[in-house]
Amino acid sequence: MAKYLVTGAAGFIASRVSEFLLAEGHTVIGVDNLCDAYDVRLKHRRLAGLTPHPRFTFLTMDIVDRAKVEEVFRHYAPFDGVINLAARAGVRLSVENPWVFIETNCTGTLNLLEACRKSETKKFILSSTSSLYGQNNPIPYKEDANTDAPLSPYAASKKAAEALCYTYHHLYNLDITVFRYFTVYGPAGRPDMSLFRFVQWIAEERPVTIYGDGKQMRDFTFVDDIALGTIAGLRPLGFEVINLGNDHPHALIDALRLIEKKIGKKAVIEYKPMHKADVYVTRASIARAERLLGWRPHISLETGISRLVDWYMAERSWARLINTE
Repeated sequence: MAKYLVTGAAGFIASRVSEFLLAEGHTVIGVDNLCDAYDVRLKHRRLAGLTPHPRFTFLTMDIVDRAKVEEVFRHYAPFDGVINLAARAGVRLSVENPWVFIETNCTGTLNLLEACRKSETKKFILSSTSSLYGQNNPIPYKEDANTDAPLSPYAASKKAAEALCYTYHHLYNLDITVFRYFTVYGPAGRPDMSLFRFVQWIAEERPVTIYGDGKQMRDFTFVDDIALGTIAGLRPLGFEVINLGNDHPHALIDALRLIEKKIGKKAVIEYKPMHKADVYVTRASIARAERLLGWRPHISLETGISRLVDWYMAERSWARLINTE
C-alpha cells in the first residue's frame, strides 16, 4: 500500500479523496490550515469522518509556510504522491481579495513542488479549474485550448500554478497531473457554490438569488466522480492536463427545478446581473480523461442533487445556519 500527502484535507474534494484512499488501504497524511474562507463547521464535520481512521494523520498547516511544508516532508516523506487540493477558490471572492489567491495557489504550490524535488517524491497532482477557459474558447472546452486570457484572479492564479508544475516536470522530471475541475457539487460542499445555496435557501424558504437569467449552462459534476478521477491520476503519466467534468451541462434554472422537486417547495427567485468574471457556459471535453484514465462520470444530476438534499436534511439543525451569502 502507498502513502500520500493530501493538502486541503478538510476541504470538499480532498476529504472525499482521502476517504477513498483510506478505503483502498493506503495511508494518508492530511494537512489543512482550516481557514475561514467559508464556515469552518463544514471543515470540522468532514474531518470528523477521517480522524478516527488509524491510517489517517491530520496536521494543521498552511502550504504558504515554506518552513512548515519542509518540516512535514522531513517527518513523513517519502511519499508515493502529493495531491495538492489546498486552494483558495471562487471567482467572485478572488476579485475582492486577489492577494490570498496568489499566495495559496501559486506560492503554496511552489513550496510543495520544491519539497517534492528535495525529497524525491515523484508524483504530484494539482487541482486546477475550468475557470481558466474563457468566453472565446470553443465548446466543449479541450485541454489544449488557449487559456492566456483568464477572467478572474482565481483563474490567473491557477494558470500560474499550472505553469510552475510544467517547469518542475521539465527541470526535475516530476510526474505531474493537472486536473481542471468543472462545477463540483455534493454533500458537505462549498456554501459559496450555487447548488448548496439553492438547497439551503429553498429548504428554509429564503429568496433565491440568481446572477444572470438562469439559463447559463454549467457542467455540474458530482464530488465522488471527481474524487475517483483524481485518484486515477496517480498513475504515471509524465505531464498531463486533464479535464474532469460531466460532459453534459445543465441550465442553472433546471438544476434549481430539480431541487424544488426533491424538497417539495417552490423557490422565490431574485435575479441580479451576471458577474463580469463569470462565463455563460462551461462544458468539458473528457476524451483525454477517458483515454488516459478510463474515467467517466457516473452520477446523474438528478441523483447527485437527491444525495445533496438528503445530506442537507439530515444535517439541517446546523447546516441551515451556514452563511451562504
